[in-house]
Amino acid sequence: MGESAGALHGWEVTPQEAVVLQATLRERLVLRPPPGLRVSRIAGADISTESGNALGYGGFVVLDAVSLRPVAEAGAAVELRFPYVPGLLSFRELPVLMAAWDRLEQKPDVLIFDGQGIAHPRRFGLACHGGLLLGVPSIGCAKSLLVGKVGPLGEARGETSEIQHRGEVVGMAVRTRRGVSPVYVSPGHLMDLTTAVEWVLRVSPRYREPETTRHAHRFVNALRTAG
Repeated sequence: MGESAGALHGWEVTPQEAVVLQATLRERLVLRPPPGLRVSRIAGADISTESGNALGYGGFVVLDAVSLRPVAEAGAAVELRFPYVPGLLSFRELPVLMAAWDRLEQKPDVLIFDGQGIAHPRRFGLACHGGLLLGVPSIGCAKSLLVGKVGPLGEARGETSEIQHRGEVVGMAVRTRRGVSPVYVSPGHLMDLTTAVEWVLRVSPRYREPETTRHAHRFVNALRTAG
């Protein structure tokens, strides 16, 4: 499904080369869902690391889009070859996630990354890069704001406020639970902001974070602990 990582670029790049690649790949993003998108499976992606361990533990958990129950999962442990550089996390994390993706037997219709989409200094966060590599509609749902400013946000669940950066709307602060800090949602690839917000709310019925992220987080932490 989608193009392979090798079809787009290799991973042996410097941070300077990665910045150039982001600008090139950004031009290939499609910021609208595929016509007639039907979602029966939705997945979360996450990665777990620890200080002093050269391995990254990454994985996907696929949920039924209606019941939000897990239907498939796959993980991998891969050596981290790229340094930790804010704004370039996809070059560190995606080689791990790509290995896990190859083992995932049931692929999702939509993928939610625990990170940014276009709400990124160069409009090419983890969800953009991952969605482009995998050819899957993708959403960035982050716990913190990377760029831009957010206006006033109501306290009720479902309240939203635009993330503005350099004169553009790059995402939305979304209240998934009353009185709890929002999450920051932005499109990745094959996605628009309205659809991204709709799905994040749909898969966050009880907690601040989407069920996709919660399941993926637990899964990769268990992988790391077992490894």
